[in-house]
Amino acid sequence: MPLYEHVYLARQDVSPQQVEALTGQFKNVITSLGGTVGKTEYWGVKSLAYRINKNRKAHFTLMNIDAPPAALAEMQRQQSINEDILRVLTLRVDELEEGPSAQLRKREDDDRGDRRGPRGDRGDRGDRGDRGDRPERRPRREEGKVEGEVE
Repeated sequence: MPLYEHVYLARQDVSPQQVEALTGQFKNVITSLGGTVGKTEYWGVKSLAYRINKNRKAHFTLMNIDAPPAALAEMQRQQSINEDILRVLTLRVDELEEGPSAQLRKREDDDRGDRRGPRGDRGDRGDRGDRGDRPERRPRREEGKVEGEVE
């Protein structure tokens, strides 16, 4: 049977429990039509690049599916009917990825820590040399006077 990676976006208004219930419903559709769902990952609520049906955020869920095309078509048909589903994306893959997906790895491997970088709190720039003595600033022009004008 073909292998698929399937991601669907649910409205931000629904709770995570309702998203899990939707995932369970879609799993039942796949298994009842002779397929299997290898792994599901709930990625949480994320911001969208652009608004979809007046939603700026959505619940993201990934499913790894090994199923006949008819089972996948039925699941996508049910998702298109459901008002809580904003978008779906299904990709046929040669092999399913083992372990956590890139989205979850990004969250786990986030070793940025302190975002201030090498400067710390000092505020000086170690990569720049000493600026030395600076000349005095020119006095500001007074209003109404034109530069070079003699009184």
